[in-house]
Amino acid sequence: MSDPALLSAAELLRRFRSRDLSPVEVTEAALARVERHEGVVNAFCLVDADGALVQARQSAERWGRGTPAGALDGVPVAVKDVFLTRGWPTLKGSKLVDPDQPWDVDAPAVASLRRSGAVLIGKTTTPELGWKGVTDSPRHGVTRNPWDPSRTAGGSSGGSSAALVLGMAALATGTDGGGSIRIPAAFCGHPGLKPTYGRVPVWPPSPYGTLAHAGPMARTVEDLALMLEVLAQPDPRDWSALPPDGSGYREGAVGSVAGLRVAYSPDLGRVAVDPEVADLVERAAATFGELGATVETAHPGFSDPLDIYEVLWSSGAAAATKDHGDEVLDEMDPGLRAIIEKGRRYSAVDYAEAARRRGELGAVMGRFHCDWDLLLTPTLPIPAFEAGRDVPVGWPDDRWPTWTPFTYPFNLTQQPAASVPCGLTAAGLPVGLQIVGPRHADALVLRAAAAYEVARPFSPRPPLLSQS
Repeated sequence: MSDPALLSAAELLRRFRSRDLSPVEVTEAALARVERHEGVVNAFCLVDADGALVQARQSAERWGRGTPAGALDGVPVAVKDVFLTRGWPTLKGSKLVDPDQPWDVDAPAVASLRRSGAVLIGKTTTPELGWKGVTDSPRHGVTRNPWDPSRTAGGSSGGSSAALVLGMAALATGTDGGGSIRIPAAFCGHPGLKPTYGRVPVWPPSPYGTLAHAGPMARTVEDLALMLEVLAQPDPRDWSALPPDGSGYREGAVGSVAGLRVAYSPDLGRVAVDPEVADLVERAAATFGELGATVETAHPGFSDPLDIYEVLWSSGAAAATKDHGDEVLDEMDPGLRAIIEKGRRYSAVDYAEAARRRGELGAVMGRFHCDWDLLLTPTLPIPAFEAGRDVPVGWPDDRWPTWTPFTYPFNLTQQPAASVPCGLTAAGLPVGLQIVGPRHADALVLRAAAAYEVARPFSPRPPLLSQS
């Protein structure tokens, strides 16, 4: 591969160590990709080329001395614009956020990236306040899919996905409150991991509470594991974060799935799935049997928990805007405005009841994983649809979670879940396989994702890359 912008982070680090490649060359290549493709996909709301090159030169000096700062020294990383980042505004796609204020604090994930020596390229786009499964906002416009710019990149981490696939960064941060890492990963054709809740510290706390996870996005599963080792470092500001579990995620991602008990649920017993998607995911599930796992069709057995999710999600959106008067609602995404108004109508009793029922759902999945090590499903029941819309044309419901029925249940249960690409539709759009594990089994999910990636590598490149 001649363009260093398209190398994996792990390969970049190997080449930095052997002096075959410099962080400056890699950063210049990534910035060239930004210049070439940004006008088509709108992946970034801020690019700091000068700052990135300064960081790259500092990294090159450290590698020259043989003293890299940490596990990602010199690797270009994009930061989703919901993470506080020192020196850069964090606008969250919203006109409600004043850019003219001090920006002097790093979120835990960004602080960990800096300590590791990562080169921060810029901030990636998100829907307003990260509220939905596609990426468009009143402040930054529509983010588009590298495989077909007329289609959505997914969301809410859609800018991070588009940037990764086009080589604008080797790694990217994402958040996932209902699928926001896995949705764009599936639509854009790369791996993404929603870790167990609390595995990656978060601060300030998300208004969506314990639905919201932070996690890694990358072009290979090895890179997910490498990035998770950095992001999972403790931070005292997050009282709900998990203690370090001693896992070497990168080492743990190498291994066999032979002997694992794997449940394959093509539809959770109730979801209508596009036939092309269903066929590709069924083939992907069969691969685990070929790799020595015991694979059987089995459903977790829960009914659709959308009503639980909506109470918690809408209440979070209302809480996020509680300090703003009604007059500002006209400046907001209309869909977000609608769920804010809904969230304001819920009572404390409604919230507590939703939390109780959420606990019951968690117990269902806890019992399910007594019998099954992993659960496989489609990541999404459909391929990417038209950009600039919350739901596909002709969709029977205007609520975005209705087309993401495989993702948000596992935010309610806080389980680790990865999406890995498992093929293309006839129209050339990626499809994702979701791998779900028990709570705290992040290393197992990564091992399964890596084993699948080795057995069925995803090698196609988006047309935009082929044209450049």
